[in-house]
Amino acid sequence: MAPSTAVVKDPIFMEHNPGPYHPESPERLRVLYQMLEDPEIRGGFLELRPREAKREDLERVHDPRYIDRIAETAGRPRTSLDPDTQTSARSYEAALMAAGGCLEAIDRIMAGEIKNAFAMIRPPGHHAEASRAMGFCLFNNVAVAARYAQASHGIERVMILDWDLHHGNGTQWIFYEDPTVFYGSTHQFPYYPGSGSFQEIGKGKGAGYTVNVPLSVGHGDAEYVGIYRRIFCAIARSFKPQLLIISAGFDIYRGDPLGGMGVSPEGFGLMARVLLEMAEEVCGGRVLVALEGGYDLQGLREGGKAVLMEMMGKRSSSLDPREVESGGRARVDALLKRVKEIHGDKWGEVLI
Repeated sequence: MAPSTAVVKDPIFMEHNPGPYHPESPERLRVLYQMLEDPEIRGGFLELRPREAKREDLERVHDPRYIDRIAETAGRPRTSLDPDTQTSARSYEAALMAAGGCLEAIDRIMAGEIKNAFAMIRPPGHHAEASRAMGFCLFNNVAVAARYAQASHGIERVMILDWDLHHGNGTQWIFYEDPTVFYGSTHQFPYYPGSGSFQEIGKGKGAGYTVNVPLSVGHGDAEYVGIYRRIFCAIARSFKPQLLIISAGFDIYRGDPLGGMGVSPEGFGLMARVLLEMAEEVCGGRVLVALEGGYDLQGLREGGKAVLMEMMGKRSSSLDPREVESGGRARVDALLKRVKEIHGDKWGEVLI
């Protein structure tokens, strides 16, 4: 029986080198690719080679002049795009392949060849705005994928959920006035990049289709599983996306050097489980997971393994999500109440 899960991987992604001591290092993918050889994982997925995103794919999201700016970095040993975001000679090529790898996965998912895919790619993307590189990100991989799914496969509604430690400002602003793409995020707040308050809900026809759940430091498995099950899964059953895209940042791991959250490897698996079960119900299990942050290599490896196991239909732990989330019920209740206060007109009836 052919695998129902694919992994997008390629050596080109390790050719993007932001410089010595930079947290977004090639080593992040080395540990993930090594994990793919673990006995519980090996042979259980289809390996997808990426393709380059075309100019027209990028222009659905990014300003042409911005694309030219990134293209100009090709072949240059070092270019600084902002204080946190640097490129090396092959970064542009890697960025094209990172976005294009997501598109290859979308094609396979929509053709029914696979049910879901984990794009183990870099550079990450969710901070990249239409005309601005930010926060280690060049092209917004998940935004490019969402627009491609709509343009090439007739998808009407896409849901993007972002559990990275940092708010995905780029993804939010790209779809801020668009009711066809729902963006939901949990993130440490206030923290980089400064966006993502409860009050940022979308604009115009897109009002209500951005839902932010900003969090103070210290939230862990119980709260994250509860938020995704009780808030975002509930909204998904009403929004009825035809495709779910997850911006999977592993910097909410309890030992991550850039974060202050307390999610365990088991917690990542449980978050994935509740979202995969929801996707099975609302969109035939069509899920693209795209790597964003995660800077503790052990946490990235073990968290990524737990997510991939769940995608493959294997239990990453014997824990029950409802039992785990019971430990954070009071905090999730308070967050749910706040979301209902702000989004009552749009989602109040589904948030219980």
